[in-house]
Amino acid sequence: MSMPTPEERSGEAFTEAAAEAVQTSVMAFRLVMAIADAVRRQQQKRAGKEDELPDAEKAAAEASEEVKKFLPVDIAAALLQGADWPQLAQQLMALKRAGVDLETMLPRVGEITVTVRDQVVANAEKVAREGTEEWAKALRETLPAGPVREAILSSPAWPEMARTMATLNERGVDVRAILGAAHEEGVGVDQAIAKVLSAAEVPTTSRDATLSYGPLTVGLDIPKDLDLGDRERALRQLSISPSENQRFGRMVRGALPGAEREADLLLSARQWPLVAARVADMESKGQPVAEHLARLSTDTSWQEGPQSQVGRRLVQAAVDALRKPVGTPAGPGPTVSTAAARSTSPSVGPTKAAKGAAPTTPGVAAHREAGPAPQSGKTR
Repeated sequence: MSMPTPEERSGEAFTEAAAEAVQTSVMAFRLVMAIADAVRRQQQKRAGKEDELPDAEKAAAEASEEVKKFLPVDIAAALLQGADWPQLAQQLMALKRAGVDLETMLPRVGEITVTVRDQVVANAEKVAREGTEEWAKALRETLPAGPVREAILSSPAWPEMARTMATLNERGVDVRAILGAAHEEGVGVDQAIAKVLSAAEVPTTSRDATLSYGPLTVGLDIPKDLDLGDRERALRQLSISPSENQRFGRMVRGALPGAEREADLLLSARQWPLVAARVADMESKGQPVAEHLARLSTDTSWQEGPQSQVGRRLVQAAVDALRKPVGTPAGPGPTVSTAAARSTSPSVGPTKAAKGAAPTTPGVAAHREAGPAPQSGKTR
């Protein structure tokens, strides 16, 4: 048996690269479909009308015609030959049954897959794999707060979506561009299903979003239906992953040495997710969060006032500390050691403190800026 010539080896390498490019474009198709399906499920679940997936065999037959009609031949063939095609077909037909126009959606998704295929062919460089937390950050930076972003992060398929994003990124694909395009499709899916369910297309502004408007949220991307009463959902709405939230908590405790109870009061406060969102926003901009938080132990005016409102005052103090540029003199108020703070703190553990957390702070007019931390402890 003769050895392959350089030309033959080159041809084999090109064939392998082309096959990899097509498979990568199929992965992009799956990602967009997973996002669209997550939005469909979320919308129907909220309306209490989540449908079961259609029969796999019937869906595969019907969806194959749609795919062949609107996707490039090589990508369509790869999709139909994939082991997961029956599940993809069910997702497509579920979207159609929910009110999504596939003749409008599929050509746009086809454009996404072609772009991915061409990017892989043109870029053979690999980059290091990034984990789920990194892609949660990418969502926060790329997609606006709203039903699509929340549907992605709350979907059981989110870990697999993140792995797909990492693989696409390794293969030279602009994942953020795909997410931006997929977001537009997700919005369309959300609106189409909302019409069928006779639900509002735009979420009503929640009480939490209204009352938080002002210094707590200025410059942040806050969803209109923010729900601070559900800590897990609020963090998800703000694209704060569990590992990020834990890390931010450690940063707070590091800024309040010897005042563990006070740190727990801040972390259990109803508005903590908003503080975490500001920390995440600052990190994405390369700002020195630790230096800002250190002010909590140098300007301790938050200690003055009723003990029952320490958590509430700490929220405002943390936001003030994070918003003021480094080098800005600390606000007025006596400097008190954290050891003294601990010795005078209420004798309750974090669990009791969480139950007794203060209610949401009153709304602040958009044109008003945050003032210094309260000095007298008096409430309005």
